[in-house]
Amino acid sequence: MTGQRSRAKARAMPLSTPRKAMLALMGLMIAALCAQSALAQDQDKDQVIRSHGYSYYGDLTYPADYEHFDYVNPDAPKGGEISLYAPGTFDSMNPYSRKGRAGRLSWMVYESLLGEMPASGGPAPADVYGEMYGLLAESLEYDEGKTWVIFNMRPEARFADGTPVTAHDVVFSHNLFLEQGLPSYAQAVSRRITGAEALDDHRVKFTFAEGISRRSLIDQVGSTPVFPKAWYDENEARLDEPRLEAAPGSGPYQVASYDVNRRVVYERNPDYWGKDLPINRGRHNFDRIRIEYFADDSAAFEAFKAGEYTFRAETNSKTWATGYQFPAVDKGWVRLEELPDGTPPTPNGIVFNLAREPLKDKRVREAVALAFNFEWTNESLQYGLFKQRHSFVQDTPLQAEGVPEGAELELLKSLGDVVPEAMLSEPARRAHESDGSRLNDRRNLRRAMKLLDEAGWSVGDDGMRRNAQGDLLSLDFPIPSSGSATLSAVVESFVSNLKLMGIDARQEKVDPSQYTLRSRDRDYDLVFDSYTSFLGAGTGLMQRFGSQEAAFSLFNPAGLASPMVDAIIDAALDAETREEERTALTALDRALRHEFFMVPVWYNDSNWVAYWDMYEHPDTLPPYALGVLDFWWYNEDKAKALKEAGAL
Repeated sequence: MTGQRSRAKARAMPLSTPRKAMLALMGLMIAALCAQSALAQDQDKDQVIRSHGYSYYGDLTYPADYEHFDYVNPDAPKGGEISLYAPGTFDSMNPYSRKGRAGRLSWMVYESLLGEMPASGGPAPADVYGEMYGLLAESLEYDEGKTWVIFNMRPEARFADGTPVTAHDVVFSHNLFLEQGLPSYAQAVSRRITGAEALDDHRVKFTFAEGISRRSLIDQVGSTPVFPKAWYDENEARLDEPRLEAAPGSGPYQVASYDVNRRVVYERNPDYWGKDLPINRGRHNFDRIRIEYFADDSAAFEAFKAGEYTFRAETNSKTWATGYQFPAVDKGWVRLEELPDGTPPTPNGIVFNLAREPLKDKRVREAVALAFNFEWTNESLQYGLFKQRHSFVQDTPLQAEGVPEGAELELLKSLGDVVPEAMLSEPARRAHESDGSRLNDRRNLRRAMKLLDEAGWSVGDDGMRRNAQGDLLSLDFPIPSSGSATLSAVVESFVSNLKLMGIDARQEKVDPSQYTLRSRDRDYDLVFDSYTSFLGAGTGLMQRFGSQEAAFSLFNPAGLASPMVDAIIDAALDAETREEERTALTALDRALRHEFFMVPVWYNDSNWVAYWDMYEHPDTLPPYALGVLDFWWYNEDKAKALKEAGAL
């Protein structure tokens, strides 16, 4: 397959060597004289580091002369089409507008200075964490203190309309996000990045604020999408407005056609400027990527069975357990696979809107959580296929266990009064257990009702709970009408238990557009949503869990604002070694679970995929991406056989 070379470690080396390393050579006089001479020359420099890629600690898995990523098939054939589905509707091809619903994958046409993976948006490669390699930039240079960075861009880079990608486009794109991007993003970035300057047509420099963590600074500017300034100027376009006409990108795929609310088609650009780069070898193998839209998951599944689209990542346990018993599977035309997933499972669940007055009381949140019966839900509605999630970094070395000890305990103690005593002496919070033999676990319901009584929500003569002012304890739980029937059943069973407690709980199905608007405006008491898992420290943690943008950040659906969480994130950002970083992130997992702003539900440690048998993938998949649109490929002979058999 691929990657016959042995894996090498390449470190981005500073131009000047530290004095202690030089003095260590003084055992040999000639070497000492040479070293001192070199030192005298290098002391006039600013400890500039030059590299073909970037990681915070400086170590890179792939050397400057790497030929391709280890996990790809460098000889994968190019051609064919892969088609997927999307639920609901879309009315825009601008993925960065806060208004409207963007077409799926519409951001994929744009590239950044440092490479990303199609469809996932994560840094490439997918077999290592925290490393990025040059794409629009062939190299970068930065000072040892990471107070600035210069990207040396590839002169051959072109947008799809043939115009060159320049440093001026990079500066324009950076400023566009600050002026017209999401407020939480703009505020966070503007505090950290103090300048963006085109030194010439193909060199761009960013400078960073003093007195802040050096993490995610170079990563941030290196991963920002680059737009064509000339197109925006000519069309008087804005980043914050929905539109169907998309600016041309520099990526391998561009929008070929769309039919609003029905279909989007992307085609691989045959003149793609970067197709022969090592970072791209064995990738971007399909000629066409087609997205088919359906009103709901049931209609989408029937369309898959009929071959209207050809690849399906399954998330519905009932469908996976019982739905794939149709002729195309029996005949071997449709292939089913459970593929390993090395990423932490997405921290999804029932999220509390912490801005709602009743839910500010942790006792109320704990009582509400006890209405969720994972064991019954998993066995009765999900065919026993899931595991119960406890952690934000489930099944990774970062997961907090038991009471804090050693370096983690010392870190928590060092943060002072923002860390409650319970965090120091009690085991990390775990999801509650329930009796799986019946939906309404009476023991948990009694515990929940006692908590509500303690919180001042008493049961009246009508069986409903009210506070001392006579306000009814009401909770609104909207879900999208395009969601799966299983999710609807899960929410319905949860709501029925809330009603048994005397809570005026309402499950409300809303159309996808309205649901998107309500989610953005936090117009809910409870919502089934997710946060982003983490394996490393970065300032993105502040956008997801920090206090400063908590009131409006789209990445923080609970509106969590915790001085303790802020302090731990700061400690993670200030970590100087990987060991310190791991300690802080374990403490962060513990703190997030302690704050209890989400009812954790379930997770799957595999990727369930079904596809018409004309696609292939490397025998060994990388841990951090399934990579369907990245490094899978089309087998023309298999496709021809399916068509000759009348399958498609």
